[in-house]
Amino acid sequence: MEPWELDAREQIRGLVAAYNALGDRGRFDAVMALFAEDAVMDVGDEGSYEGLDQIRTIFTGTRDSILDGNGEGDGAGDGSSGDGPRFLQHHTTGLHITLDGRAEATGHSYFTVMTDRGMDHWGRYQDAYRPVDGHWRFASRRVRIDGTTPGGWADRRLNGPAT
Repeated sequence: MEPWELDAREQIRGLVAAYNALGDRGRFDAVMALFAEDAVMDVGDEGSYEGLDQIRTIFTGTRDSILDGNGEGDGAGDGSSGDGPRFLQHHTTGLHITLDGRAEATGHSYFTVMTDRGMDHWGRYQDAYRPVDGHWRFASRRVRIDGTTPGGWADRRLNGPAT
């Protein structure tokens, strides 16, 4: 393995770790710096987002969903409904990186999301990376949710309230 390959792999590992750590803390400007300007993020049934401005709405929409209790409260957006989680913690594992040269790479990993109520949902990331100004960035990220805890935040958000 050549030194540039070790550097690329370590930068990509740091990129994937930073995505969740910064996003979970609401540091959205720092999260946007992890993406190429023309990046695409595909979140399945919720749609595909192109460019930094659209990708940012994924994070702000999640934040707003938590603050308004997943939209099941009074709609005031002030957290008064009390049914949203107090925090989200994403945990990534099993990162497999494939370098396709000095300018392209792909990666696949699994994630789980914890809240103050326990395991909430889990799934997979499928990424494409490329260097921008000497730093590896997300060129694209595909998020697939494989399962949710019944009645949990993601379950209510994706499937609506239980009837």
